[in-house]
Amino acid sequence: MPRNTLFRKMVLLLVMMLVPIVGLYFYSNRTSTEVLGTELSQSSANQLNFFQTQVNTNIERFSLWPTLLIQDPDIFGFKDVFLNSEYFNLDMINLVKRIQTKLNIQESSSDWKTKLYIFSPSLGRMVSDNDVEAYDNDDLKKRMRPGWQVKKMGKGDEAYYSFSLFTAYPYSSFSHPEDANLIIELQFDSSNIQNMLDKFKSDGRRDPIYYRPDMGVIYNRSADRPLTDSILRQLRQEPLKKAENRRLELDGETYLVNIAASDTTGWYLIDYVPLKEIVAPIEQSNRLFYVSVGLTLLLSCLAAYMLYAQVQVPVKRLVLAFKKLQHEDYSVRLEAKGNNEFGFVFQRFNSMVGQIQELFENVYMERIHVREARLKQLQSQINPHFFYNCFSFISSMAKLGDMKAVVAMAHNLSNYYRYTTRQERDVVPLQEELDFVRSYLEIQKMRKPQLEFAVDIPEVMRKWEVPLLVVQPLVENAVLHGIEPKSGAGSVRIAGEVGPGEMRIIVEDGGRGMTEEQMEGLRRSLTLPMSQDMGCGLWNVRQRMLIHYGDTAGLRFAKSGLGGVRVELHWPIEHTNIRTGSR
Repeated sequence: MPRNTLFRKMVLLLVMMLVPIVGLYFYSNRTSTEVLGTELSQSSANQLNFFQTQVNTNIERFSLWPTLLIQDPDIFGFKDVFLNSEYFNLDMINLVKRIQTKLNIQESSSDWKTKLYIFSPSLGRMVSDNDVEAYDNDDLKKRMRPGWQVKKMGKGDEAYYSFSLFTAYPYSSFSHPEDANLIIELQFDSSNIQNMLDKFKSDGRRDPIYYRPDMGVIYNRSADRPLTDSILRQLRQEPLKKAENRRLELDGETYLVNIAASDTTGWYLIDYVPLKEIVAPIEQSNRLFYVSVGLTLLLSCLAAYMLYAQVQVPVKRLVLAFKKLQHEDYSVRLEAKGNNEFGFVFQRFNSMVGQIQELFENVYMERIHVREARLKQLQSQINPHFFYNCFSFISSMAKLGDMKAVVAMAHNLSNYYRYTTRQERDVVPLQEELDFVRSYLEIQKMRKPQLEFAVDIPEVMRKWEVPLLVVQPLVENAVLHGIEPKSGAGSVRIAGEVGPGEMRIIVEDGGRGMTEEQMEGLRRSLTLPMSQDMGCGLWNVRQRMLIHYGDTAGLRFAKSGLGGVRVELHWPIEHTNIRTGSR
C-alpha cells in the first residue's frame, strides 16, 4: 500500500486549507491592531486636547472677570472712597453689600469654586463675598505678579495647589501696588481640576493627572499614586513634548501614555492605560479564533480518521487479501467488524474464497487422482517385468525344490497386490502401510539377498492414520535409485519420531547417495508443477501430504548416516490428533 494514506492526505489538505486562513487572520489582526492603536492614540490625544481646552477656557474666562468687575460703577467707585473714621457709615455699608452681592453672583456664574477679593488701598480693606477685613499691604506686594501664580499648599496627601490672578487699577500701578487705586484678586484651587480629572477618568481613562515639572502633580482622587510616580520617573528621562504618546515598560507590563500640554497654564495633562486593557478584547478574540481553528482541525482529523478507519482500512485489508489470493493463499479470510457495507463485502469475499478454495482442492484432488492413475499406469507397465521377475524366481525355486522360498514369495506377492488394489479408503493405519512396505522389501530381499532393512516405529505411532501409499514410494525410491545401482550389499532403515509439534517418518538407505546440487534440484522440482521429465512418486506423496495436513507438512531431504539419502516425511501433530480422534 502507498505510504501516503487517505488519512495523511486528508489531514495534509486540512492543514493546507487552515494555514492560509490562519495566516490571513494573523495579518488582518495585526493590521487591525496597528490601526486600532493609531486610532486609539489619536482619540486619546483628541480627548486630552479637549480636556485641556475646557480647562484653558475656564481659566481664560476667569482672566476676564477682573476687567469686567472694574467696569461696574459700584466697584469702580469703591476706589475713590476714603474712610474718615474707624467705622463705615451707612452709605459705605450699603456700597460694600452691593459689591459683595456682585462678587457672589460672579463667583456663582461658574461651576468652579472661585474666590474674588477687592483690595482698596485708600481704605486699607479687603472685600470678599462674605467679609470685609484689613489686609497686610506688604504681603500683598509680595504676592502680586503678572499672570497666573501657582502656590503649593499643605503637605503629603492633603497638599493642593492655589491658582491666583491679580489686576490693578490703573494698570500702570501693577508694579507699584502702593500707587494703585483698586486691586482685584481671583483665586481657585486644584480641587476644581481634580473634579474635571475625576469626570475624565469616569469615561474609561486610567488615572489622568496634571503635571508640571517645576511644581508637582495634581492627582485625580482615586489615582494609583505609586504607579503614577513610577511612570513619571520614566517620563522625566526624556524631555516632554507638547503633544505625544509613548509606550513604557514597567514591571513587565506595557503602558500607553498620552501627553498634552497647556499653553495657558504650562501644565501637562498625562493619561496612561495598560496596553493589555486595550488589546484584551483582541487577544480574547484571537484565543477564540485559534481555539476554533484547533477544534476544527481536531474534529476534521477525527472525521478523516473515521473515514480512514471505516473506508481505507477495510479497502487495505481487502487489497492485502487479494494479494494473498494472488500468491495462492486460499486460507485467507476477512473478519467483518460492524454492520456496514464492508461487512457485507467481507462476507461475500469469504464466501467466494471458500468456494475457490473448495474448487481448487477438488481440482488438486482430481489432479492427484490423475497422477495416481498415471502412476498406476506406469506401475502396470512395470508390473509385467516385476511379475516376470517374481514368477521367474518362483519357477527357479520350484525347480530347486525350495518350497519355502516359493511359499514366501507367493505370500508376499499376494499381500503386495492386495494392498495396492485397495481403493475404499484414503487413509489407513500406519501399521497397515508398514505391513505393505515389509511385503515389498521381503520380495526385493528374495531377489537381492544382500539387501538389509529395519523398521523402528513406536507402537503409539502405528495406530495413527496416514494417507494411503505415502511410505512405500519412499522405500521404493531408496531401493531402485539407491541400492540397486550400487553393487554389493545395501540397507534400508524405516524409523518414526515424535518431534516438537510434529510427527516424522524417516526412510534412509545405504545406497550411492546424492550430491548437494542433486538434492537441491530434487527439492526445487517438487515445488514445481508436474512435468514429463520428473518422477511422479515423490511429487504425488508431497501433494497429498499438503492437502491432508496443510502447508506445514511435506518432505525433507538430507544425507543419511548409512551413506545414502535420508528422506523425512513430516506433518503437524495437532492434525494427527484431530484426525485420529475423529475416527
